[in-house]
Amino acid sequence: MSSIKKFQVTFDCAEPERLARFWCEVLGYVVPPPPEGFATWDEFTRSLPPGEQDAWFVCTDPSGVGPRLYFQRVPEGKAAKNRLHLDVRVGTGLVGEERLAALEAECARLVPLGAVRGQLLLADGVNESCLTMQDVEGNEFCLD
Repeated sequence: MSSIKKFQVTFDCAEPERLARFWCEVLGYVVPPPPEGFATWDEFTRSLPPGEQDAWFVCTDPSGVGPRLYFQRVPEGKAAKNRLHLDVRVGTGLVGEERLAALEAECARLVPLGAVRGQLLLADGVNESCLTMQDVEGNEFCLD
């Protein structure tokens, strides 16, 4: 049997810090301390060559359990639907109206942060209800 591996989720994006800070708010993640020798991330960024400034940003699960999220600037914009997306599990164990209320409450919290509401997909006897959304750069995710 092989051991379980840790992994990081990498996002290609236009504005790494902005997108990272959005996901920190969504997931309760934090921005880790700046590299040793730097008092702030801004100080670290200014130490880099101009082409590397603001090229990436990270956020982490403060409990150390969830994957690290890495955001890297790429020149091209988003062109199609994500092949991979995150499901933010806010309704786990809930059904019916209680689940819908949890999804709607989380949606109401995220829209002022820049998220865009998508389609509410109602339970169909196989899958529970979920709500599709987009983050601040248009990447799809679900409230599940």
